[in-house]
This record gives sequence, C-alpha cells and structure tokens, in this order.
Amino acid sequence: MADAVAKKLKSWLVNAEKVVVAGIGNPIRTDDYVGLKIVETLKDRLPENVRLLEAETIPESYLSDIEEFHPSHVLLIDAAFLGLKPGRASLVEAEKITDTSAVTTHLLPLKVFCEFVKQVTGAKIALLLIEPGSVEFGEGLTAPVQDSADHFVKVLINLLG
Repeated sequence: MADAVAKKLKSWLVNAEKVVVAGIGNPIRTDDYVGLKIVETLKDRLPENVRLLEAETIPESYLSDIEEFHPSHVLLIDAAFLGLKPGRASLVEAEKITDTSAVTTHLLPLKVFCEFVKQVTGAKIALLLIEPGSVEFGEGLTAPVQDSADHFVKVLINLLG
C-alpha cells in the first residue's frame, strides 16, 4: 500500500516548482506526532524550492508563511483515523476531502484549512494521512507508524531532492 501511495505522490508532484511540506500533529500524543517527525527528519535534506513547516496542532497559524512562499504544491502530513491498519497511509487531494474523509485530532478541520490555503495560494494541495496506532499521551511513535514515517522520508527525499 505504501508503494501505491508513493506512486500517487509522485504523480501529484509532477510539474512542482515550489513545494511546502507541513507536518501537523502533537509531539506529546504518540503517533499524532508523525507529521512533525517526518518534517523534522527532512530538515537540511531538501533543496531551497521546498519549505518545511512544523505546524504542530494549529496549521492555520502558518497560513502567511505558506502564502509568502508562493508554492505550486502544498503537502500536509498528519495522523488521521482512516479505518486502516496502523502505519498505513493515504494521499488525499484537497478537492476530494469530505467532512468524514479523515478524522484528525485538531480543532480546525483539515478541509477548512485546505480551502483557506487554496484561496490564498492557488496551489495544488494534498494530505498524506497516516493511520495512528495510538494517540494517547506519550512520546515517540509506535513501531508501524515509525516504519511508515521512515518510508515516507525516503520517498520525499527521492521525489523532492
């Protein structure tokens, strides 16, 4: 399944000129940290046409950072309850997000945030969503989610580096 998501991501990134990769999550809620973990691991490993943002639990606070970069593509990475096995992922384009596509732990629904980003940037927007094994209070990722994070770090370095 991860390879299918990687292929979809590669296709989605065709003609990407400037890319924002924003990690969303809470570092003290185990697997909810996955988006941030991926972005942290990517630091200093991608070219200047890629902006990495650690958006934590309030991605709307980074709207001006995204807008000022003038991206062609915005990739949001987050943990979400998709009904999959822990560590499994899905790439969802913003236009296809419904209120029930993915349940996240954040106050502002990702659909609303994506609509704001689209309005101010005109960029293509997608969400790389990873099924958590746990979002209980604690630090560190569960093994299947860590494996998924490691995989997508390699995929993103390959596609964006």
